[in-house]
Amino acid sequence: MPTDYFGERVAEHYDESTADLYAPEIVDPIVNFLVDLAFDGTALELGIGTGRIALPLAQRGIRVHGIDLSEAMIAKLRAKPGASDIGVTIGDFATATVEKRFSVVYLVFNTIMNLTTQDEQVACFQNVAAHLEPGGCFVIEVGVPELQRLPPGETVRPFTVSATRLGFDEFDIATQGLISHHYWMDEGRFETVSMPFRYVWPAELDLMARLAGMSLRERWSGWKREPFTSDSRQHVSVWEKTASPPTC
Repeated sequence: MPTDYFGERVAEHYDESTADLYAPEIVDPIVNFLVDLAFDGTALELGIGTGRIALPLAQRGIRVHGIDLSEAMIAKLRAKPGASDIGVTIGDFATATVEKRFSVVYLVFNTIMNLTTQDEQVACFQNVAAHLEPGGCFVIEVGVPELQRLPPGETVRPFTVSATRLGFDEFDIATQGLISHHYWMDEGRFETVSMPFRYVWPAELDLMARLAGMSLRERWSGWKREPFTSDSRQHVSVWEKTASPPTC
């Protein structure tokens, strides 16, 4: 079983630390995008967490199920209004199974990078394909690796700097690994946590999809379908289940 980096300590303040991501102008385009793809009214969220997307999606009439490794995060979800309408499976979303099929499966907010090896990411695509209805779609929101924005010879990039919080990513270019370091003040106490990730390129994700019997349907730089360009810092990609995966 993979390590749970979103246990009690992180889950306790997770919603507070990501409060800006709950703004309607951020959540509504995501929900609208997913509703458009959920042709039979079903959706599976991988890494459902505390329900930032799942809850408003369920409020739109979509039958949402989630997979998550963290029981602490799911406890936070369960305490929220409307959570009783959402099914949850505890487990590693690269391998955990649900006895249902869905019209859309999705991963948001860089969650694909929580799988820290290429093998795990490939397994995730295969697991998704097994859960999709024919013609169903897999949606991923993830950042474009920031290597081109690193200073020459440097492997560290800050992503949060404030009076109470500091965060920076430390890249391992040889292994496509990175560690996100977080530092913050909590009721006068200095807290720190470091989490490992594996960054992944758009073309690499496309190949993983092909191996799982899916093909790229669309790619945007945001949930409002902004064009994806060489300057885009993230992408929202959609792969459609089109065939059985290759046998060799």
